[in-house]
Amino acid sequence: MKVLLFGCLLAAASVMVAGCRSDEPVRTAAARTVQARVVESQLQRTPATVRATGTLHARETAVLSAQVVGHVEQVLVHEGDSVRAGQTLAVLDDATLREALDQAQAEVKAAENQQAAAQSDSALAASTLVRYKQLQVEKSVSPQEMDEVTRHAEAAAQRVESLREQSEAAKAQAQSARTMLDYARLRAPFAGVVTARMADPGTLASPGVPLLQVDSAGPLQLQVTVDESVIGAVHRGMKIQVTIDGALSPDFPGTVAEIVPAADPASHSFLVKIDLAPSNMLHAGMYGTAAIATGSREAILVQRSAVVLRGSLVCAYVLDGNGIAQLRYLTLGATHGNLVEILSGLSSGERLVDDPQDRDLAGTRIEAQP
Repeated sequence: MKVLLFGCLLAAASVMVAGCRSDEPVRTAAARTVQARVVESQLQRTPATVRATGTLHARETAVLSAQVVGHVEQVLVHEGDSVRAGQTLAVLDDATLREALDQAQAEVKAAENQQAAAQSDSALAASTLVRYKQLQVEKSVSPQEMDEVTRHAEAAAQRVESLREQSEAAKAQAQSARTMLDYARLRAPFAGVVTARMADPGTLASPGVPLLQVDSAGPLQLQVTVDESVIGAVHRGMKIQVTIDGALSPDFPGTVAEIVPAADPASHSFLVKIDLAPSNMLHAGMYGTAAIATGSREAILVQRSAVVLRGSLVCAYVLDGNGIAQLRYLTLGATHGNLVEILSGLSSGERLVDDPQDRDLAGTRIEAQP
């Protein structure tokens, strides 16, 4: 019985070995075929650029502070309010300044009255001197009388001049008091928008302490720092492509308006101000990047729509010689309109699936759409 069982097992093993050694080819599952648009990577000459970052600012910004010491009596504006040039924005307590102006004006009045009296006295003394000179010709006055009349006329004229100087000084003092009183009102230096309010009624204001900030109305500027090795390629009027983070349309054309001529000694960089066209999407304080052209170079470019994100990785579906899509990881460079520069992961002339969206096409045969 045992011999019979062993024989059966041996026969079964022989059949299995024979099956494994069969010359019939192994069959594999055919790849799934999907139609899709196909684009090709290209080696092109592109502008060589240096990216400089900065923030948006108004073309003019004024931080207003008091020029006299006093408590804030009124703040007439809030953040976000539009103001016109010369508009009163805040008022300080001016009681002391008004008293000083009243006193100065009283001194002006007194000086003018004294000057008028002295002028009258001087005119009388001058006419008396004329008569005495005539009498002197007629030898009707003594030399002593003539000397006394002459000295009185000269003293009267000197008093008029002295009082004239005092009157001018009093008027200057009154004008100074009037100016100091005007300092009690903070006015907008230009038309714009209030962007900061740092004081409320009751705040003690003093010179140098900021109370309000006003940004000029109109287009904004991107202010960036540019390394000294690149500043030679930048000039006024130069057109620069600007990317603004947070804007619905991130790309904006810009024009270099100003290059601050002195470099920062610590960073060896220059401040460059770039004018931007008016846009409701732009606000002061937003972060932006300027692409400064420094020449040209060769780069591999591909349609931006062929690049996808898989998690946090940048990828593309690249077709092999048989048209099978393989997921490949890429390193991107600068963008040029609808094209993006590929720093690594692609060679020139490779075919990619355009706009794959969220589809998983790895291992799929791609049939190019016409």
